[in-house]
Amino acid sequence: MSLSAAATGLVAAVHVYIMILEMVLWTTPRGRKAFKTTADYAAQTKVLAANQGLYNGFLAAGLVWGLLHPIAEVAAQIRLFFLGCVVVAGLFGAATVSVRILYIQAVPAAVGVLTVLYG
Repeated sequence: MSLSAAATGLVAAVHVYIMILEMVLWTTPRGRKAFKTTADYAAQTKVLAANQGLYNGFLAAGLVWGLLHPIAEVAAQIRLFFLGCVVVAGLFGAATVSVRILYIQAVPAAVGVLTVLYG
């Protein structure tokens, strides 16, 4: 497995986990702890969180598509697109929600971009 594939796979796995947290575990103690929310807030925002989770699932699906595409040049372009989307989402989340998002999403995706370009 190449470094690029490993980095892309790691970012995809993180987004699958985020999707599960937001769509399935949002109101559970694990979900509330991950996002530092109260039970009341989690209950009130459950539908919004599920929507966010769906988008994270789409990012993961795109990254997996980039891993599985049989034409290497096309696969690299797909990876760059979806990793770039994660970088932008991570930067926005860090600026508007929590700086933790920078380290959880944006930095790993940026490393992934670099591995696709230079690895």
